[in-house]
Amino acid sequence: MSLNAQHLALLGHEFVSQSKKDGFIAVNNPATGEDLAFVYDIKEQELQDIITKSQVAQKKWAALLAVERANILLKWYDLMLEHKQALAEILTQEMGKPLAEASGEIVYAANFIRWFAEECRRIDGDILQSAQQNQKLLVLKQPIGVCGAITPWNFPSAMITRKVAPALASGCSMIVKPATQTPLSAYALLVLAYKAGIPKDLLQVVTGKASMISKVLCESDIVRKITFTGSTEVGRTLMAQSANTIKKLSLELGGNAPFIVFDDANVDEAVKGMLASKFRNSGQTCVCANRIYVQSGIYDKVAQALKQEVEKLQVGNGLESGTTQGPLIDTKAVAKVEEHIADATSKGAKVLSGGKPHSKGLSFFEPTILTGVTKEMAVAREETFGPLAPLFKFDTEEEVISMANNTEFGLAAYLYTNNAARQWRVGEALEYGIVGINTGIISTEVAPFGGVKQSGLGREGSKYGIDDYLEIKYMCVNLGN
Repeated sequence: MSLNAQHLALLGHEFVSQSKKDGFIAVNNPATGEDLAFVYDIKEQELQDIITKSQVAQKKWAALLAVERANILLKWYDLMLEHKQALAEILTQEMGKPLAEASGEIVYAANFIRWFAEECRRIDGDILQSAQQNQKLLVLKQPIGVCGAITPWNFPSAMITRKVAPALASGCSMIVKPATQTPLSAYALLVLAYKAGIPKDLLQVVTGKASMISKVLCESDIVRKITFTGSTEVGRTLMAQSANTIKKLSLELGGNAPFIVFDDANVDEAVKGMLASKFRNSGQTCVCANRIYVQSGIYDKVAQALKQEVEKLQVGNGLESGTTQGPLIDTKAVAKVEEHIADATSKGAKVLSGGKPHSKGLSFFEPTILTGVTKEMAVAREETFGPLAPLFKFDTEEEVISMANNTEFGLAAYLYTNNAARQWRVGEALEYGIVGINTGIISTEVAPFGGVKQSGLGREGSKYGIDDYLEIKYMCVNLGN
């Protein structure tokens, strides 16, 4: 399958072209190597003009009643579900994940819109008790203004709506810079947003040179907030570029998630959670289990049980029936997985399953398990972002907590145990923004998503997520005599 008429109808935007032309960038299908479409390489002055128009549109949008904004967002939500199949097919073709996962992402992405459409009617201020007579103290929450979003390729729909929905719900405008590898999902969502009634200048998608776009957004006096999902290295750059204009920042950065299995855990359930956490999206998620710690008493049992399940996984084109593992996003991603395997095996680790690029070629890679992994290996320190499950052995609770926290990152962590006291004890001791207990899937629009330490700032989703797009204003009213 390539892009059909239904897909192209969702990509009916001036910045998207079916044919190659000057000033446009190719969008590649990682499963086939073919060019799917071409997107516009925006120029700096054009971006500056978009920012200026965004400021005008934001003032008008913020003046609407909350219920008016909510109703428009709910129309967008309905349109996403109505076009779920086509959106999922576009996503799979540009990103590679299996169609079932892509379809699930579309629903997940739409749910953020519905959640924040409902939440925008609950943006409430406060009345404070004054220490003086004839004085009223009020607290208002107001939209921060024009926002810039820089989104990743691994969830090209959900990472957009998770940022756009609270921004628009709160009365802000937003300019989205999607990943160069996966801009088509962004444009498809944009077309549906306009169809729902969202003003054109209020929400824009821009594509092109990432360094130029991010620099312009960060250094603009008009843009008051930057939200970014990606690497910690890039997050630091955006912070530095935003320093002169003192922007509000939401940063969801790198992870190095530990997945801990205690002796008293249900092994079958733990392995099930491990598969979901580690191999979903071929290991290309920021909350993927990157370090799997198994208590010594059940280490061999867990390793064999995981091997049995991993060897059932089907690698292939995400559009093909039965595929559970699509390609990695590009050959750089393949090289990173190979480097981690080579480093680990050179230091004593053993390949239990997989271990090399798949015979299908391109950027396909075999789901891989390593045993005998130790803290001296690169995989203990670095995020692999691929289908590699390294199994570490531990003896005591205190030891594994220390091992799990021995990283500069703090996004997500997982633990499996049937001991209720241990669930609380370890869950609270882990230095992470998100902890999954006896589950490998933790993301939902109703809960706050974000990390601590060098995994970022702020929270997305939930009732807390909208606060990142609001300013607090205190008004002191003297009523006179």
